[in-house]
This record gives sequence, structure tokens and C-alpha cells, in this order.
Amino acid sequence: MDGDHADLIARQEAVARVLAAREEELATRSTERIEVGQGIAGRTLATPITADEDIPPHDTATMDGFAIEAPAEYPLKLVDEVYPEDDPPAVGSGEAVRIATGAPLPERANAVLRSEDAAVTAGQLSGPDLEPGTYTYRRGTNVRAEERLFERGEVLAGRDAILLADIGIEQVDVYEPFTVGVLATGSELHEEPSRDFDSKMLLELLRAWGASPRYVGTVPDERDHVARRLEELAAEYDVVVTTGGTSVGPKDYVVSAVSELGALDFHRVRVRPGKPLALGRVDGSTVFAIPGKPFGAYTITTLVVRAFFTGTELLPTVEATCEVDVGVGTSGFEYAIPVSLEAGTAMPLGHAESALRIYEDRFDPSVLSSATRTSRAEGAILTGEGVSAGETVNVVPYDVLE
Repeated sequence: MDGDHADLIARQEAVARVLAAREEELATRSTERIEVGQGIAGRTLATPITADEDIPPHDTATMDGFAIEAPAEYPLKLVDEVYPEDDPPAVGSGEAVRIATGAPLPERANAVLRSEDAAVTAGQLSGPDLEPGTYTYRRGTNVRAEERLFERGEVLAGRDAILLADIGIEQVDVYEPFTVGVLATGSELHEEPSRDFDSKMLLELLRAWGASPRYVGTVPDERDHVARRLEELAAEYDVVVTTGGTSVGPKDYVVSAVSELGALDFHRVRVRPGKPLALGRVDGSTVFAIPGKPFGAYTITTLVVRAFFTGTELLPTVEATCEVDVGVGTSGFEYAIPVSLEAGTAMPLGHAESALRIYEDRFDPSVLSSATRTSRAEGAILTGEGVSAGETVNVVPYDVLE
């Protein structure tokens, strides 16, 4: 590893620091209480949630049929019937009750004989042998009393309304969404803002992750102008996201401005594309300085910055077979190779045999980062070494990151 790369940190370390920055921000954040069903999806839970009782609170039937004590000696005498809204009747030895799906089982019963498997003649029930537990939903198998179900800092999803309703939670305390100012740097963008592809993409991601972002325009590549605007935005927003100006060129002023105005946590991650990401803090605001090439910006934002807003470092993957040989460059990096997916195969988008022909057989993250068509990829292979044609690879689907 050459000296120029000695200060880079691994993606996992970068994510850990991002999550630590998130915890620091949440520690002093205001909260609000909202009704379940009125917009909990994408909101960050401010307090943990624990179950008060077992769910279900008693054994219930999962099929229409007859509640019996298994193993049974048929015939059994039918003595009653029970529905979900009823209290369970008493059942004696050699007896059974007709039961509806969702109804509580009598104390002695431990199985349900399905209606279609049963024979009833003159009030006497017969059927096949059953194991205890057949077609029953046992008490506490869903949730145990005092079980912690939701953690503080967890981002809620729409499906969470199901469990919250089942345990009787009608309202939840959530943090106020992060306000984010998105600032594009670069004289070329300042003069022609329509060429700012990064900010539009970042605004979409931030909204999808539950933040409240706002595009705050551009600044030219002028040291004092960059620093002044960064300071202004840090006083107004919880988070400031900048694009461009994060490398080591003569007009890359963003990272030095963060260091001068506040504190720089890290600069540059061992990921390509997207290496020159920086995290810092200015005037109580968290600052992410994101590299300017559009797909490099997308890659590093979804792989690292996403953790700040979602609270998770998980990267779900799907298996696929790589269609071609792909080499990589400098060792010691994690390469995010974008691919198209079809019928269980992965075609690296950008390879000479793909629809976007940028490189022959060695992955070229620099050029690919600027190719806007790369956004048509469906996922990325994360690897530190080359991939061979026919090799089984794990692909991180982009849709799970958004």
C-alpha cells in the first residue's frame, strides 16, 4: 500500500464512525408523539418498546374445526362451540367443542381437528390421530411479556404497525426528522447549476431515508466563499451535505474548511468509487463532504452515509453468477462494481460486453463514476479482488439501499 493511501479507513470503520455521529446527534434531539397509522414509516423511534403481556394471551385455533385433547380416543362427545370473541368453555375428558379460527382453546384442549377431516354422527366426533399442537397458535409464541421488541434509534417501517397494534401501542415517540442542507461546490456548477446531478440524487435518497432535505444552491471554488457558506448552513441545519471539492486538488476546499471551522472525523475511505468521503462537525452540525462524480457520490452515500439516517449498517445481498471476468486495480480497496441483474446472472455495467462500454477487463471506477448511465445498474458486487466469469457473487441490490 503506497503512502498516499496510508490514512484511509475501511468502509466498516467509516460506518461505525457515522453511527457514532448519529448517536451523538440523537442524544440531544427533540421528539414528538405520533399516532400509529398516521406516518410512522421512516421515523426514528425515541424510546424502546417492551411487551406488557404474552401474545397471544392464550392458545388459539388456526383452523375452523374441533378443539380436542390429543392424542384422542374417538369418538368424542360434542358439548359446545367457541368463537374468537368468546371465553373458552370447559371441556372434560372424552369431550370436544366446535371452534372457529382465532377462537381461544379450552384449557384441556391442545389440538384442532379440521372440519374437513372430521366426521360427526349423532353428536359424536371422529377423525384421524393428531399430535398435540396441531393447528394451534400457542400462548406467547408470538411475543413474551417483558420482551424488548423495538429499540431506541430504530427506524420504523409501515409493517411495524402490525406488531405495534397487536401489543396495544397506539402512539409512539419519535425524533424530529433531520433537517439537511444540500450544497453543491464547484465553479462550473455555480455558473451552470443545471449540470448539478449529484444534488438531485442526494435529495431523493435523503427523503427516502426519512430526512427533511433542502437544496441550498452552489458555491464557486473559492476558499473564503466555501467556508462562509458552510458556516452559515451549519448554524441552520442539523446536517450539511456538500458535493465536490473533497479530493486533494488545488481548488478542493471543503475538507480544509471543515477542519478549520470545526472537527474532521475522517477523510477518505477504502472504497472505489467514492473514496474521498469526509465526515466532520461544524457548530453542532454533522457535515458529510461527498465526492462530486455522480455515481461515485451515489455509491459512497448509500454504502456509508446511509447509516446515519437509517441507523443500520446491514447490506443485504442476493446471489448471482458473474457473466464475465473483471479485474481490479490497487490492492487494499473494496471495489463496488455496479451490475445489471437478469435471470440469476450479473453483468458488470461498464464492461466492454455490457450496454455501457467503458473498460475492457479491468474495472475502472474513475471513469464509471462520471457515467450517468451507470445509474441503470441494479446492484453492486463488493469485492477486494477480481471476479471470474461463472463465479458466484453476492450482489447488494440498490433498491434495498434506497
